[in-house]
Amino acid sequence: MDRTAARVASASTIAAVDPSTSFRDQTIVQFVEQLGSGAPVPGGGSAAAIAGSLGAALVAMVGALSTDRPKYADHAALHARVVPAARALADRLLDLADEDAVAYAGYGEAFKLPKATPEEQHARTAAIREAALASTLAPLRTVEATLEVATLAESLAGRSNRNASSDLEVAALLAVTACRAAEANVTINLPSIGDEARAKDLGARAASVAAEVERIAARTREVVRSGEDRDPLPEPTA
Repeated sequence: MDRTAARVASASTIAAVDPSTSFRDQTIVQFVEQLGSGAPVPGGGSAAAIAGSLGAALVAMVGALSTDRPKYADHAALHARVVPAARALADRLLDLADEDAVAYAGYGEAFKLPKATPEEQHARTAAIREAALASTLAPLRTVEATLEVATLAESLAGRSNRNASSDLEVAALLAVTACRAAEANVTINLPSIGDEARAKDLGARAASVAAEVERIAARTREVVRSGEDRDPLPEPTA
């Protein structure tokens, strides 16, 4: 689902708690109140994506605080790449919060389909499996996006404004939290997709990415805590 479609769909999906906005348009208080309500959305998947968005925003902040600082001039090209990339990630993860809510709402609706006849039962089972797959792929995209957050945070560690270095560690921790939370949502839906081989593949994919996010986050923490300065990264080749 593209961003425009996700935002349009979320307006109706989230109607039970707010008929006019997606999560990105709400205040923090509104989102937290909705998260703590009895409404089915937002749930853990949306919360995971928003945590990831906060991590990406912190990465962008550290990059911005390092830009045009003579002390960090050797890393200027890195900062110029990271800031827009992290901001784009923060935006994408907000969209993923909506996508997760849309997918989960569809999953719930599938269970409400009639099942009085064999035909209805068949249609209902197919709809549940399709919705379960959508509810798996949405958090999987969050898992994968958090790998980008963690990677950007690590790239700035030892190559950015030291006064904001702890924010990189927080960004890395948020990436891990968001990743593992989203992975949990992937895992819980796998038995319902009706395809054992695909479920195994998706579960392994999520677990592999999550392990890599944790590894990168640990390296970020190590560098931040050591206070070491690192050499500039090589410029990416075209």
